[in-house]
Amino acid sequence: MLKRLIPLFPLQLVVFPRTHIPLHIFEERYKEMVGEAIRDGSEFGIVLAKDDGIINAGCTVSVEKVLELYPDGRMDILTRGEHRFEVVRLIEEKDYLQGEVVYFDDEDAAPVAETLRVQALGHYRALRSLSTARSHDDPDFQDQQLSFQLAQAVPDLEFLSLLLRTRSEAARLEQMNQYLAEYLPRQLRIERMKELAPTNGHGPKPAGL
Repeated sequence: MLKRLIPLFPLQLVVFPRTHIPLHIFEERYKEMVGEAIRDGSEFGIVLAKDDGIINAGCTVSVEKVLELYPDGRMDILTRGEHRFEVVRLIEEKDYLQGEVVYFDDEDAAPVAETLRVQALGHYRALRSLSTARSHDDPDFQDQQLSFQLAQAVPDLEFLSLLLRTRSEAARLEQMNQYLAEYLPRQLRIERMKELAPTNGHGPKPAGL
């Protein structure tokens, strides 16, 4: 089992392979970390930050483009998801966190049933119509791991973290279909109620008053 040492960036974010994420870098330690990644053409890992620590799995990203570099060293960058990993050990020798990690990919390479993909695409399109859908780049519908592309629109970080760690495309699509089959009707009802509710908490003024 080959272990690698990589910088870790804890964020309220889950990144998937072959998806793009813009980041604003402003803390000194992360300016250093990203600067080294740009200089060396290396990757750093994004892990989901929680109140009680970090999830011990994430995805590395590479810096595709520096969108804006500010005089004080802050920067806007566009990153691309690369490799999933598990954190074996945390190392705190630098100003930013590092992790000894093991990369992983899907263990189940069996073809995915077309019905699963079609159902997931239908759920994705329904989700895109809701206000709670996360903004993201246009997905690559030809990606063999289609679930990663579609999951970009899902707002639930806990669920996204579960998908990231699942090592079967068929299992991920099944999880997505089950999750969205419950989420979509519930959220649609909530949004319709908001549209019907008066904005100021009072009904219209009766005529003649």
